[in-house]
Amino acid sequence: MLLVGLTGGIGSGKTQVAQMFKRLGAYLIDADELAHEAVRPEGPVLKRIVEAFGPEVLNTDGTLDRAKLARLVFADPEKRELLNSIVHPYVFMEEERRRKEIAQKDPKAVVLFDAALLIETGSYQLMDKVILVTIDRRNQISRIMTRDGLSRDEAVRRIEAQMPQDQKKDKADYLIDGGRSLKTIEDQVRKIYEELAAMA
Repeated sequence: MLLVGLTGGIGSGKTQVAQMFKRLGAYLIDADELAHEAVRPEGPVLKRIVEAFGPEVLNTDGTLDRAKLARLVFADPEKRELLNSIVHPYVFMEEERRRKEIAQKDPKAVVLFDAALLIETGSYQLMDKVILVTIDRRNQISRIMTRDGLSRDEAVRRIEAQMPQDQKKDKADYLIDGGRSLKTIEDQVRKIYEELAAMA
């Protein structure tokens, strides 16, 4: 089994790239999906988030108001750290459980762990290979504004809350430019996948 970390800044096109790898046969473990599971009303983490941030981060039905929590944590690095310290242990524990399950079922698997904070958390060191999806800043701002309905200032704040792309490049084995045409990205993904599958 080969464990491959996939990462990239907000609006880079990382999710689209992850789906391309999945279609080619990679097993996908999505950190965002695991974080969403963790904060289900009956999930292991929501109670601790409410204790840390107060009941105002909940919707009237008891589910997490993600937009409100995002506004809070993107405006305050300490709050962001606190949230990460609550959610990340669950995400990494569940990633390991799923990875072991896949390895038992398919010893030649290429397992892709899709995580925005792969490098920031140091988890990239546990990966056999790391893929970074990059994007130029103008495209990135415009994508985030369109996708999330944010103002330019809010989009810039979210970008600046993450580690600069250039600091991540030296930790990556492969770079994919998420601003290129779909065909160009697909060709690059196929080439990388073939290399990874040969290593697995």
